[in-house]
Amino acid sequence: MPAPEVLIGGVMVAAAIAYAVLGGADFGGGVWDLLARGPRAAAHRAAVAAAIGPVWEANHVWLIFAIVLLFTAFPAAFAALSVALFWPLHLVLVGIVLRGAAFVFRSYGRATATAPSGWGAVFGAASALTPVLLGACLGALSTGRIRVEGGVVVAGSQWAWLDPFPLATGALALAVCAYLAAAYLTLETDGEVREDFRRRALGAWLVGGVVSLATLLLASVEAPRLWEGLTGPRAAPALVLGVALAPASAYAMVRRAFHAARALAIGQVVALLVGWTLAQFPYIVYPDVILGEAAAPAATLWLVLWTIPFGLALLLPSLWLLFAVFKGRGPTALDRQPPTWEGETRTGNTSRRKRSA
Repeated sequence: MPAPEVLIGGVMVAAAIAYAVLGGADFGGGVWDLLARGPRAAAHRAAVAAAIGPVWEANHVWLIFAIVLLFTAFPAAFAALSVALFWPLHLVLVGIVLRGAAFVFRSYGRATATAPSGWGAVFGAASALTPVLLGACLGALSTGRIRVEGGVVVAGSQWAWLDPFPLATGALALAVCAYLAAAYLTLETDGEVREDFRRRALGAWLVGGVVSLATLLLASVEAPRLWEGLTGPRAAPALVLGVALAPASAYAMVRRAFHAARALAIGQVVALLVGWTLAQFPYIVYPDVILGEAAAPAATLWLVLWTIPFGLALLLPSLWLLFAVFKGRGPTALDRQPPTWEGETRTGNTSRRKRSA
């Protein structure tokens, strides 16, 4: 049986994957909201709001779950990351709070297809910046620039997230979020709006492909230990699977097999994150913070392991019910959208309607 710290680490990775494929699509929706242009811009924004509105706050539970496990089971790693990544993590917090507030406040502002409200711009900008910062934090863990000596972060390590490889990882995270969101929205819309998101998905896929190649090349230079792990026997199968699923998802999108495209996109993200985990193991922060050495006492680890099933027994059915109610079979996102403001039209399907009293 694996050691308790390995089991808890696996649960943390699973939580991070859930956040990537669910919360990541929410961030991507904000990106498409920010970039909405043309005669159907209002319909695009309405589709994004209707698609993520019922569930997007719930998706943050996976990020909170992973953080709680980190500071409970690996307090030394939590302390090092809190210092070394102080600025990007706090900016992530600001971004999450701002986009949440903006998403709500925008509902009370006046906007048109050509002039979104100021809160809409805040929502989109925060949605774009946050995944970049999260990806940069992930990349910084592998470069070896974050150094910890005697439990203290070495001066200068707090800028490791600004190196080229972490920034490339952040750009890749943004492209992946945009692709996931567009792929999901093809199943939430119909007609011309669906075709718009299909084209956006293919564009995001092309950008993501270019950025992923650049990120891999940078990894070979700036994160050689990670590169060796990715190309080694332990992580290479996951990496190859992820690389294979990417064109398969794009092909399904070209053929308008939208359910298959979404499933393959999710599989791609899962494979890449699993591959990164296997390549990074056993380090939490390379080269000074190792999983076993940063772990809490065994009694604490076993207590955490025993309580996780009880927490999931409450969490998973609740999330399943939430998604079943708001994401089950039924109207598309455009049909579920809230009423628009006076003078604002909806051109995705053929309807025009005014805000009801």
